[in-house]
Amino acid sequence: MTEAPTVEFQAVTKRFGDGPLVLDRVTLAAAPGDFVSLIGPSGCGKSTALRLIAGLSPVTEGRVAVGGLAPEEAAAELAFVFQEPTLLPWLNVAHNVELPLKLRGADAAARTVARERGLELVRLGDRAKAFPRQLSGGQRMRVSLARALSVSPKILLLDEPFGALDEMTREHLNEELLAIHAREKWTAFFVTHSVPEAVFLSRRVLVLAANPGRIHAEIAIPLPWPRTVETRHSRDYHELVDQVSRTLRSVQPALR
Repeated sequence: MTEAPTVEFQAVTKRFGDGPLVLDRVTLAAAPGDFVSLIGPSGCGKSTALRLIAGLSPVTEGRVAVGGLAPEEAAAELAFVFQEPTLLPWLNVAHNVELPLKLRGADAAARTVARERGLELVRLGDRAKAFPRQLSGGQRMRVSLARALSVSPKILLLDEPFGALDEMTREHLNEELLAIHAREKWTAFFVTHSVPEAVFLSRRVLVLAANPGRIHAEIAIPLPWPRTVETRHSRDYHELVDQVSRTLRSVQPALR
């Protein structure tokens, strides 16, 4: 990695209270514009790693640096997209998207610019006055993404954002997400349980093992850009899906 890392874990250990270790001496780094997926069995600390980056939970040992700063000092540089869109049902799409800026004290003009830009990125400008109940699941998730992008983050954290969607909608949103990434070039950390999704989106896939959570393998994804529908039909793509799947199976707990 030739560029200074946007996010860096240095021997990070995490436990909650007196409980068992959730993460054990995790070391990783991501450069500007990197797209890293985290995949692994339940309980391996994928979501916890995102929370540490966001400064939502402190490390027990080690250090997390975001742009060289402690996570809580770099909060303005990142945005979080969760599995559920968590839109406020009494606000329309436009007001949901601009909410983070309003909470940061931005004036009306700045909020309007950011809102229109975010809705343009997710191609929902024509639904600005709609309410969440009037949207499909995929549209609600795109609003959630626009809301995160409204603050122009340098780092985007995505915790299984498409996990509840049907396969066709999920694949379409994967393609849209990469198109936005190509334009905005934020650093992405993406948690998923889907191997095909991880391979399609990422430059690197980190396979985590559990009990305690740790990086078992890092797999480079040297597929050409842009990733398209044709990518999913390529031999290289299927070979990488198979490689990540085999690696993931090696850390899955045995069924009893």
